[in-house]
Amino acid sequence: MKPDTLNEENRKFEQTPLKQPLFVNSVPKSGTHLLRNIVRMFVPVEQQYDAQFIQYPNLQEHLGAFDKENCNLSWGHLLFSDASAMELTGVRKIVLYRDPHSWVLARARFFLSDEFTGNIEHVKGGRISVEELLNLMIFGIYQKVPSLLDLYMHNAVAWMGTVNAMVKYEELVAAVKNIDELESEVYFRKLLGQCGVDPIPEDWRERVKIGSDRKQSGTARENLSGLSVEIPSELPETQKKLVEFVAPGLRKLLGYE
Repeated sequence: MKPDTLNEENRKFEQTPLKQPLFVNSVPKSGTHLLRNIVRMFVPVEQQYDAQFIQYPNLQEHLGAFDKENCNLSWGHLLFSDASAMELTGVRKIVLYRDPHSWVLARARFFLSDEFTGNIEHVKGGRISVEELLNLMIFGIYQKVPSLLDLYMHNAVAWMGTVNAMVKYEELVAAVKNIDELESEVYFRKLLGQCGVDPIPEDWRERVKIGSDRKQSGTARENLSGLSVEIPSELPETQKKLVEFVAPGLRKLLGYE
């Protein structure tokens, strides 16, 4: 993926160092780059731990990201566990997720793109239907890809009640689109405060606009390449029922019903 230019953009603004480590966590394919890039515009580049997307398998290799002396901003897809909870003691934690219905579509679209490289290249050949692909996104692929339930349970639900903020992708997008409205100002002042940005600069709107520029995200929908199959804009009714079958009550718990 083409690297972004946010470090250069960041240095055009006066930055106030974080006083506490911050970890931006998310369910994969929930708008991670959008939230991360916005927050990056409010944190000195020197405090941004960009060595790796932190996940459970590499957690022990990147404990420096949570060092209380450096107060870094870091990000990843970290499942909830005893080790995760202990290593992130004293770290501000933000968890981003999206409606499971749109998540299925986003995950399928990404898996079909040239930007995704993994052990399921065979699904890109057009030998399975769109409906079959969506079902694989919901149920997972045996020993290769986790199910919707597994990802949401461990990367979002299990963190509930333990973090500084649970962020809905849809609300974040709405606040970006309506950046000049009072509601957006209220939203971002609260979110940035939960991230430990203090004080919130008067030029916050300009920073949000730069960070949310979709050209800065290699995984934004319009920047994906190689898509040979058209993924629908809305999840079919049958697949909506399958989501409820696999994860009954999940959407209600997350605030989508």
